[in-house]
Amino acid sequence: MDKYICSTCGIQYGESEEVPQQCSICNEERQYVHPDGQQWTTLNSMIESGTFKNEIIKEEENVYSITTTPRFGIGQTAYLIIGEGFNVLWDCVTYLDEETIRVIESLGGIDAIALSHPHYYSTQAKWAETFRAPIYIHNDDRNWVMESYEGIRFWEDETLKLSDELSLHRLGGHFKGGAVMHLEKSDGILFTGDIIQVVAHKGWVGFMYSYPNLIPLPSSKVEDIAGRIRQLEFNRLYNAFHRVIETNASEAVQKSAERYIDAIEGRLFST
Repeated sequence: MDKYICSTCGIQYGESEEVPQQCSICNEERQYVHPDGQQWTTLNSMIESGTFKNEIIKEEENVYSITTTPRFGIGQTAYLIIGEGFNVLWDCVTYLDEETIRVIESLGGIDAIALSHPHYYSTQAKWAETFRAPIYIHNDDRNWVMESYEGIRFWEDETLKLSDELSLHRLGGHFKGGAVMHLEKSDGILFTGDIIQVVAHKGWVGFMYSYPNLIPLPSSKVEDIAGRIRQLEFNRLYNAFHRVIETNASEAVQKSAERYIDAIEGRLFST
């Protein structure tokens, strides 16, 4: 039996004798089915093709990005945060090969995997099994796990402390269990996936229920997100697509939330 991977979103499903009929992640308002129809692959097929590799880049002290090239699935970037005896992989990419394993092990391996939301679950069970690391997913999103794994720890409430330096915070929005990760040292860093999205206009972020289908969040939810974030101290923000707000990121989130709310409620412009 094989573990099939949706080529559009990069999510791996549990073992099955037959190819799944559809991807539950893509067949929903926040994602989409490819115009050419549902397509599947496997991790072994990806490795054997010789097409893919992971670029692992040192972004700053103790922060490494992991991105698959050429782009596969949604094309997100994962981050490896090197702590004092405790390394965390934030979000996940589908592709995992021996070279990736070698580089990560040279950096001290992975002690925990934390996920922002279901679009980045990818081959999380394979990563967890390889590095013998538990997976942390908010309980509100447990129904979106397409491959069951005994090492998943479904956390509840609004915050979870992973280490002395790292904590998870449920914000909701894009997904009900949507979470961000806060690193307290180095002036504070917030890793947001696309629960909070860095946009093209430098120094600004955005918020959406569905990015590909342009479904906005209600202003009340964005106001709630901004309020929850206000308690955290952070100077930089990394999103899921290798975009970074390098300074004054906390202020950027607040001013962006205000602009979003003004736009949704008809105060920002007249057209």
